[in-house]
Amino acid sequence: MISVAEARARVLGLAQVTDTETVALRAAHGRVLDGHITATRTQPPFAASAMDGYAVQNPDIKLGAWVDVIGQAAAGHGFDGQVNPGQAVRIFTGAPVPQGADHVVIQENVTREEGRIRFDAIGDTATHIRPLGGDFHQGDRFAPTRRLTAGDVMLIAAMNHAKVTVRRKPVVAIIATGDELVMPGQPPGADQIIASNSFGVAALLDSAGAETRVLPIARDTIDSLKTVFDYTSGADLIVTIGGASVGDHDLVGPVAESLGLERAFYKIAMRPGKPLMAGRLGPAALIGLPGNPVSALVCTRIFLIPFVSKMLGLPDSEDRTVRRPLAVSLAENGPRAHYMRAALRADGSVAVAQNQDSSLLSVLTKSDTLVVRPPHDPSRNSGEDVACLPLWSMGL
Repeated sequence: MISVAEARARVLGLAQVTDTETVALRAAHGRVLDGHITATRTQPPFAASAMDGYAVQNPDIKLGAWVDVIGQAAAGHGFDGQVNPGQAVRIFTGAPVPQGADHVVIQENVTREEGRIRFDAIGDTATHIRPLGGDFHQGDRFAPTRRLTAGDVMLIAAMNHAKVTVRRKPVVAIIATGDELVMPGQPPGADQIIASNSFGVAALLDSAGAETRVLPIARDTIDSLKTVFDYTSGADLIVTIGGASVGDHDLVGPVAESLGLERAFYKIAMRPGKPLMAGRLGPAALIGLPGNPVSALVCTRIFLIPFVSKMLGLPDSEDRTVRRPLAVSLAENGPRAHYMRAALRADGSVAVAQNQDSSLLSVLTKSDTLVVRPPHDPSRNSGEDVACLPLWSMGL
């Protein structure tokens, strides 16, 4: 068995950065920008009012003083004239500040009578004017090293780009294997279960930026496995679930090798997830996940999410952990790294689930954190800090 760190390095060594494509801005959320975006304009393109009120010259702002209102400025409809001493222009948020004005007095601080206003309160010292270029200037570059957020999309739109060049989503073909499986919605036989793993793995990879394809279930025969492997054409990554161990019915490894698999490794010193296979099958990488549901999901989180990120050209986060206090004590860990399901509490502590059986989906859905314990980690007391990884949220 190899360590988790070595397995992770070998898995990432199989990843190849995808090519690029141009998409409409509306489809850019969650994608990875190729290179940078350059602003084609300055924002705001003029000094703009930050409040509804009156644009005036600062020396005129005196308690009880009167000035004449000579016009109006609204968003999209500026005032063409000049503001001189003793004058004011009615102005609304987002409107260009007229020439000569250097202060916007908020409307709550004045009284208006016919064509003039009186200053009833001096208020604060803020000018309530957003300066030209206060956000960004023409020629500024935006080059995020992460997937684009909603805020990023807004910024790119403000820079006046309708399309962006992004990394193509890695195509991941997912194959569940086993005679015991039926698809959701189908009536299972007395000795069968529902194929749930594929859908959880696909959802997690979708959230990481992949394009997933859940293929038909491969039965425990060589012919069935070869047929489903034929459906993986065009995939960047093939993920098999189950059938990668060493039992009489575990045929994924031998069939994949007969098709040309160059295996990188087989077993990892971790739990859940000891039987993990990885290698290259033609132009695609292949990763064989364990069949137990929790094992499949944890291995997806630890190995496949970083794999997809590397294919998208993102920097390796090395799955940096955060330290959180334990809500309950833990016994000494065994010889394998243990990724324990846990729930983050309101007080910031983590409560490790008592039952860590790798088949229990009900425990998995109540968890949002993995407590990471190295091999032979000593017993830990309640309140002691431990390393934690978010289970579901990789964040946009």
